[in-house]
Amino acid sequence: MKSLLIRFIALAAVFAALSVKPSCAEWISGDVYRGSGERVVALTFDDGPDETKTDEILDVLDRYGIKATFFMIGKNAELYPNVAKRVIASGHEVGNHTYSHEFLSGSTVDEIRCEFTLAADAIFSASEYKSHFLRPPGGIYDDKVISAAKSDDLVIAMWTIDTLDWCHRSADEISSEVLDNIRGGDIILMHDYVWGESHTKEALETIIPALLERGYEFVTLSDMYLNHRN
Repeated sequence: MKSLLIRFIALAAVFAALSVKPSCAEWISGDVYRGSGERVVALTFDDGPDETKTDEILDVLDRYGIKATFFMIGKNAELYPNVAKRVIASGHEVGNHTYSHEFLSGSTVDEIRCEFTLAADAIFSASEYKSHFLRPPGGIYDDKVISAAKSDDLVIAMWTIDTLDWCHRSADEISSEVLDNIRGGDIILMHDYVWGESHTKEALETIIPALLERGYEFVTLSDMYLNHRN
């Protein structure tokens, strides 16, 4: 009777293991990620940090208790280390957006890795933070970029909604781009540095409460990637 009970427990454990889905809580370096999840969205900001615009955006996010992902350019992290520190201190995530923001396609693997490494060093120097995500400038990548990302344990993060806020669009145009096209699992591309006039901050004042009202949850890319992948 005792041996039969042991066999039953062992079989139950096998069936339980088979019924459990594989854990998503792992990083796949070199993976090209484009979002996932039913009612979650991720705000991402490229090209900072900037001494003025980043702080303005952080003020809005802090007011709503929203966490986002900031893809920093290494040179800018060197220029404004205190802003980079504030991003981290506020609980946001930081991604690698290369050191110089040069397009990577056509470069050698060593040249590409140099861009990653210099940016990572600048970010770490400012805030002692290690990034998990890479966003190639312009979203342009090739097999060499993927290979370099694998070597540096980075996940390539793309986007699903481009607000084109860098084109100096109005706050209404930016917010309409998001609110008219949003779906669960979307990664929204915005910028915390834009040369000249920017209306990203004002657009966030409309986008965030509207999406919260629709029942969406704002998450960082790490949370989306690790907890909401299919």
